[in-house]
Amino acid sequence: MTELLWLVVEKLVFGVALLAGIMTFASYATLAERKVASWMQDRIGPNRAGPLGLLQPLADGIKFFTKEEMIPANVNKAFYIMAPAIAAIPPLMLAAAIPWGDKIVLLGKTFSLQMIDLNVGILYFFAFGGIGVYGVMIGGWASNNKYSLMGGLRASSQMISYELAQGTAAVGILILAGTLSLRDIVLQQDTLTKWFVWRQPIGFFFFFVASLAECARMPFDLPEAENELVGGYHTEYSSMKFGLFQVSEYIHMTVASALISTLYFGGWQVPFISVENQPSIIVSLLGIAALVVKTSFFVFVFMWLRWTLPRFRYDQLMRMGWKFLLEGAFAWVIITAILVLAWPFYTTWF
Repeated sequence: MTELLWLVVEKLVFGVALLAGIMTFASYATLAERKVASWMQDRIGPNRAGPLGLLQPLADGIKFFTKEEMIPANVNKAFYIMAPAIAAIPPLMLAAAIPWGDKIVLLGKTFSLQMIDLNVGILYFFAFGGIGVYGVMIGGWASNNKYSLMGGLRASSQMISYELAQGTAAVGILILAGTLSLRDIVLQQDTLTKWFVWRQPIGFFFFFVASLAECARMPFDLPEAENELVGGYHTEYSSMKFGLFQVSEYIHMTVASALISTLYFGGWQVPFISVENQPSIIVSLLGIAALVVKTSFFVFVFMWLRWTLPRFRYDQLMRMGWKFLLEGAFAWVIITAILVLAWPFYTTWF
């Protein structure tokens, strides 16, 4: 009974800390987005709310909570209200499956830095990752607005198209690792030369591009294309409901970046630093910091691409998903299988 109670307390504390960390990171990602944009466009960006504009996310939150909420007539009110929550909750659930570090020793007890260690971790990601689109789709349909409906339809078809390519691209990792567990995949990348990106560069490219589309980021932000859809699926939303849609995008982007780091770049593993003789608490903190830095880098790349590439046309987006990414990912899986069978050194590497 004591062990069970301790486990419940451990998971509860870790869950609260993880939720607070992800929400804080996502909130400051909105500030980082504007800072990156201003840097690329040679302007200042937010600098009034607090020193260097660091309180801007807090100001945005207060604004969303206190802003007047408008609910248009003739909407399907129940689904209209539920849609933002449906969009925000699945990416938060995905964060629970990410191994944010190995283990940490506190008060003489060892704690895992992963909320849920599933032996089918990647399948869990694809299952819950696909649920988030229902929030966008339902929000677009329930708004009783043709622009919102069009954005919801675009989001659903885009998600279906690029999930296939993303899942197929990840098969190469599964062939090499021989497991679906994210923790085991990270443990197999314990040195820089064993990072799977070196053996799966093309698979990484396909996975990264599909992740961009999954997060509806530029150049794949067709569901909310302002120039033809006003604002897409969230056109009729205001106040905190609109804020939830915005925050869910950054949570999804953060979790997608963490998954890319976990699958291809060693997760919490720290390159070039020997941790064998370090106290366990330092090793644990170094691992957490390593994953946060890798995740932050890919979040920056997501933002960088937004302010660099033009938006695809919708027919180009569908053609790329079905005729290039999916077929290319299938071809790469076949090549990976052949290499594993014909060249044992490819599996063991260094």
